[in-house]
Amino acid sequence: MSYWFIADLHLSPARADISALFAEFLQQLAKQQTEAVYILGDLVDAWIGDDDPSEFALQLQQQLRQLTESGVPVYFIAGNRDFLIGQQFAERTGVQLLAEPSVINLYGNATLILHGDSLCSADKSYQRFRRLIRSPWVTRLLLALPLSLRLRIAQRLRAASKTQRALSAAELELMDVTPTTVTAMFEHYQVKHMIHGHTHRPAIHQHQLTDGSMAQRIVVGDWYQQGSMLKIDAHAVELLTQPL
Repeated sequence: MSYWFIADLHLSPARADISALFAEFLQQLAKQQTEAVYILGDLVDAWIGDDDPSEFALQLQQQLRQLTESGVPVYFIAGNRDFLIGQQFAERTGVQLLAEPSVINLYGNATLILHGDSLCSADKSYQRFRRLIRSPWVTRLLLALPLSLRLRIAQRLRAASKTQRALSAAELELMDVTPTTVTAMFEHYQVKHMIHGHTHRPAIHQHQLTDGSMAQRIVVGDWYQQGSMLKIDAHAVELLTQPL
């Protein structure tokens, strides 16, 4: 039995190749021994609310429903692109919404899972924006806007998005984690294992904590130029890719 982790797919109507690979990936999971799937944010490029009637939104929910109905548990943590995903989405898909961050048990290891943007504390302007946009009152205000206006906002966000191309080295550097924040997160939650996305730099890192012990941080890759997955079973931890 295997656990799978994905993040930063940025699915959108403009990238049919990514959507096709995601659909294929879900079908594969339904046919094999899958313990659970964790989606660590930015599943889509823009989510305007669970009342989105577009064919793209409805098809995505149907695909996830097929997987959960096959008996595979799917868990979701919101990212900076899809924090408006809510309870209606969960009911339609069977996906279970998790708070960010959350601690799960992986083969006896307490593991912290999160999207990852909260670890990038050196980017002060982004962190201010994150606190504002993710506040409950702003979320309620956004969802109270007319659907037609939210649809136009989503179209503009997608048109201006950088997620239709691979990010430059400078952009990746700006959105990377701050080491002291990572250490503080390990120690606050008293874990030695962490999994996140957001930074688009798939890798397995080792961190020395203040007590001298070592902790492991795994970053899940994005889906701009390939599918990126993390597979964990009782014997191995593997960062995998699939061609678009």
